[in-house]
Amino acid sequence: MSNQIALRHINYFLAVAEDLHFRKAAERLYISQPGLSRQIKQMEEDLGIKLFERNNRKVKLTKTGEYLKNELSIHLKKLDYIFEHAKLLDKGKFGNLKLGYVGSAMQKIIPGLLLNFRNEYPEVLFSLTEMDNDKQIEGLLAQDIDMGFVRLERVPRSLNILPVLKEPFCLVLPKNHVINNHNFNSLKQLKDESFILFDSNYSASYYEKVMQIFDDSGFVPLVSHNTIHASSIYKLVENNFGISIVPKSLQQKNNLNIKFIELDMIPQRTVLSVIWDKNNRNPMLTTILSLMNGINI
Repeated sequence: MSNQIALRHINYFLAVAEDLHFRKAAERLYISQPGLSRQIKQMEEDLGIKLFERNNRKVKLTKTGEYLKNELSIHLKKLDYIFEHAKLLDKGKFGNLKLGYVGSAMQKIIPGLLLNFRNEYPEVLFSLTEMDNDKQIEGLLAQDIDMGFVRLERVPRSLNILPVLKEPFCLVLPKNHVINNHNFNSLKQLKDESFILFDSNYSASYYEKVMQIFDDSGFVPLVSHNTIHASSIYKLVENNFGISIVPKSLQQKNNLNIKFIELDMIPQRTVLSVIWDKNNRNPMLTTILSLMNGINI
């Protein structure tokens, strides 16, 4: 790249590439539109490539421009991380870890992990965001998060996956339901019930595994409600809108309005895994992964 290309040129290019409108981009950058056009033209000349097609006042990225937009966006995030890490070091902090997670990971795995980690590395900051599986993969590939906790069996090749918790499923029933631990024999006893399940969009692979349970039981469930939050499932069950199946780690022992029956007689198990980008250079990622390797499933 020419030595004449500066960080400001990259920011100018990305602004136009995102807006596909020179005036809007110029307003966002607080510079004049002619000045922005000159900077983009100069960048094209210095690089010897064409970044935009300009026809009838419409702006469109060339294939080269599209490639450059994607690559520069990723590398600028890496640069942002470097500067962020430098600021943390200057404030006496050792680093920052950004974690995504599905809700069930917060019940057992994450609290214990973070407590152990904080005892050894109190200078590290954590950012935690509840996200579905697909959003976590997007976040990892875009390097918006460092690590994710998912219920997936496969991930893109650029990501690593490590199982950290393998557990059975549990039935969730209203407290006064006629079925209990003593008279429960098989799921087929509940074939006429309405079921409240986690939305398939939240985790398609998890939903498929739950459907396998019904397939093995010889019936198609009547699904009356779908949700992405365990708390919503429990509230609906409490009020007799249906029953549910959830991972054992979501079992609530202090909820007097519902009861749980562990489905330990069926082969299906759900696995919680940690995933991360193979190319992530956050030094704290390697450290926290060493703790994850010590967890037995």
